[in-house]
Amino acid sequence: MPLPARTAAAIRIDDEDDHLTALDYKRIATLIGDEVGIKLPPAKRLMVEGRLRKRIRTLGLDSFDAYCAYLFKKDGLVAERPFLINAVTTNKTDFFREPEHFDCLEQRMVPALLELRRGERQPVLKVWSAASSTGAEAYTLAMVLADLAGQRGDFRFSILGTDISTAVLAQGQRAVYPAEMITPVPQLKQSRYLMFARKAGIRSEVRIVPELRRLVRFARLNLMDKTYPFDSDVDIIFLRNVLIYFEKADQEAVILKLIKHLRPGGYLVLGHSESMIGTNITMRQVAPAVFQKP
Repeated sequence: MPLPARTAAAIRIDDEDDHLTALDYKRIATLIGDEVGIKLPPAKRLMVEGRLRKRIRTLGLDSFDAYCAYLFKKDGLVAERPFLINAVTTNKTDFFREPEHFDCLEQRMVPALLELRRGERQPVLKVWSAASSTGAEAYTLAMVLADLAGQRGDFRFSILGTDISTAVLAQGQRAVYPAEMITPVPQLKQSRYLMFARKAGIRSEVRIVPELRRLVRFARLNLMDKTYPFDSDVDIIFLRNVLIYFEKADQEAVILKLIKHLRPGGYLVLGHSESMIGTNITMRQVAPAVFQKP
């Protein structure tokens, strides 16, 4: 439903005095929980308000009441749903976050997977960053695998990055990042895989080189969907630091769906703060938060 045109003078949302009612917050929290599995307890209310204020101004509305009326009483939810999800989802990401996993990828996972496929000539390893956010994890994987493929010369690779937020996927596709984000990237990899933009003599932004960007593709995925429209012979899936926002039953359901996409011997990598303990899933733990499919 299109919104009425509003003048700048009509936009008067007050950052301090205007708030979501308890009922409206509960309706938004329930919607997000049902749609994408993310828990929004009452303690998150101020965070949600802070993230929605910019969106309310963009729409030309003047209060949370007006926004919620648009969502729930004026059939605006269909058009607004992706923007609401973008606004309230958390997209914390870094290059080489939890670096032990990338050491394990290089030293254990890839050699073991190639041994299982030793009869194939130049097998393609498929790697999936299933909560890719702005793409830092996907491009970290690409850097590590590109170096290893160059050293070994006996495999190729492709990387898929998926996320619920269209905003972060767009940034991943652009592959442009603030220069301060690449501090964890080793210097040799910086020189090989990053291009620096200079503004007034200061390196302010970097972009992933085209050779690496061609090996990474991005697609939108809601982990709460019943099925995932991707390959079923994936070698490695990274799903780190997202399950902590899900209810226990949803955590298990997501893991079960992802396992169906792993080839035998493939690996699932969770965040160090996450665990499959207490679930009904049988996978062999081979390293901290790294599990192998039988």
